[in-house]
Amino acid sequence: MTKYILISGGVVSGIGKGIIASSTGLLLKTTGLKVTAIKIDPYMNIDAGTMRPTEHGEVFVLNDGGEVDLDLGNYERYLDVTLSRDNNITTGKIYREVIERERKGEYLGKTVQIVPHVTSAIQDWIERVSKIPVDNSGEEPDICIIELGGTVGDIESAPFVEAMRQFQFRVGYDNFALIHVSLVPDMHGEQKTKPTQTTVHALRGLGLLPDLIACRLLAPRLLENTTKEKISMFCHVSSNQVLGVHDVSSVYHVPLLLQSQGIVDYLRKRLNLTVLNVPEEMSQKGLSIEARWKAMTKAQERCYDEVKIVLVGKYTEFKDSYMSVIKALEHSAFRVQHKLVIQWVESSNLEPPAQGSDPAKYHDAWRALVGASGILVPGGFGQRGTEGMILAIRWAREQKVPFLGICLGFQMAVLEWARNVLGVQDAQSTEFVPDTPNPFIIFMPEISRSHMGGTMRLGLRPTVFQGTARAQLSSTFTNGSANSPIDADGIANSADMLGSPKFALESPATWSKARQLYGNVDRMWERHRHRYEVNPEKVPQLEASGLTFVGKDERGERMQILELKDHPFFLGLQPHPELCSRPLNPSPPFLGFIAAACGSSVLSEQLEEQAQNYRPPHPEGSMVSEETLRERTMEHPVRGGRMSGWGTPVAD
Repeated sequence: MTKYILISGGVVSGIGKGIIASSTGLLLKTTGLKVTAIKIDPYMNIDAGTMRPTEHGEVFVLNDGGEVDLDLGNYERYLDVTLSRDNNITTGKIYREVIERERKGEYLGKTVQIVPHVTSAIQDWIERVSKIPVDNSGEEPDICIIELGGTVGDIESAPFVEAMRQFQFRVGYDNFALIHVSLVPDMHGEQKTKPTQTTVHALRGLGLLPDLIACRLLAPRLLENTTKEKISMFCHVSSNQVLGVHDVSSVYHVPLLLQSQGIVDYLRKRLNLTVLNVPEEMSQKGLSIEARWKAMTKAQERCYDEVKIVLVGKYTEFKDSYMSVIKALEHSAFRVQHKLVIQWVESSNLEPPAQGSDPAKYHDAWRALVGASGILVPGGFGQRGTEGMILAIRWAREQKVPFLGICLGFQMAVLEWARNVLGVQDAQSTEFVPDTPNPFIIFMPEISRSHMGGTMRLGLRPTVFQGTARAQLSSTFTNGSANSPIDADGIANSADMLGSPKFALESPATWSKARQLYGNVDRMWERHRHRYEVNPEKVPQLEASGLTFVGKDERGERMQILELKDHPFFLGLQPHPELCSRPLNPSPPFLGFIAAACGSSVLSEQLEEQAQNYRPPHPEGSMVSEETLRERTMEHPVRGGRMSGWGTPVAD
């Protein structure tokens, strides 16, 4: 029987429920248990795909193409699991399911109501998803962490709170625990408990009794014993059920903070975890995770050498817009034992008009750029600020500053090269100038032009490194002839290829830093989220001038990684490698970028280490051909004016 731990919040939103949920799951995983996680978002959107990043933070993309809340990124990073779109529940998804069932007549003519039909749909969804394997074990999880977004008392979360009240009886007392996260403000040196008392009172009035109260303190100050005893008295819990979660130097210390207060021992007794059979192999794996996590946090505290990275983006006013990028940089800095310093540069402040409209911001932006150890241009949508990105990329290329471009940053690197090396001054993207005479970036032909949600190229996709056996195979057997040494999943028989007279190991496989960082493999997998791509008709012109596309799709038609050979580190990727970074297994492109920013010797060391020891974070069964992956995701090409499969129908 799966055990469930609900994480709810009170007083205010955004106080760290996601980190506490992830940390709790990590601690249970160190005991050898298998853990999954579900995030409930009470908004009406079907998913997070159409939300503005400056309002809701980044849109996190999963292997199956699900566009979800950024908290699922925390779950994947901390728990080292691979989740699906169904691990993110929204009011929109639940209502859509209930209405579709009503239209099919599945309620047998009954009046469809919030209780019991919507609340039952929520419970059924949770119970179904909680049993889906999320790691390489292929087994059902032992623990499911459920985070309820928003705060208790919000009108939109009421059906979910009622569903959870019912759910505790559905699964039984020994299989359901509740951790309530509440703010304890510090006013003039006194820790105030009244907000926590009020929110716990409201929660109890709705039929949910907290087993643990996690008190957030927005300062490095510890929760005082007198405060803990007062909360214990007025919230009907013992003092050992009140946990203090104060600000720490890094969120990676939060699991250790919770562990020091006995959260694992309490949950072991409360949920009777001793009845779960944990194999010795899983116990040892859990102990290894704990030891490595503690070693990582200790090493982080001893980092004195700084690495200064300038992030040139469009949404820099709201840092959560780049949550996964920040985490990938942090993970890589941990590996090379440097203290990460991020300087945020709004890309539009680098453009000439800013010199007249706001000269202070213009000069500050350029001062930060020229002093950078590395320059990163992340993803985004729309034309605003793109000329500033191009200027930053040109500086990185000409001044030999380590550069990493992601998605839009990759596309802007192509435009920068086209304008300043090829001399095509009006090189453009059709995203910005639809009728441009020189379209170097174009709209992908199979993508819907009239619907936004779930219609991009989404989810895990393979990239074939050029000059390798698989690249030669892809170009030779694109149409899958009868003699093709490709199996049903698109996996090549390397032995057949190596013996083939058509195979020749040639550049860029011999020099590509990207390939070395991915373990010198022929093919790697990363997650995508884009509507535009490099114009295939312009590729011969670009490559002839020295811009090398070292990674392409399986047919060799889509450009996915660009690299400059005679540069310390100049790498652009169409996919989003930051989405699969882990604290103990950093994203290869980010690791190479940070290492290059630290110096050539550090980069050489990491290239050698990665070439020998890198292991991808994806489950074995997910690393298959693009055609197979396409069938599993939300990407459905437009055929005959209609969307096939999951996507919203498109008008003819």
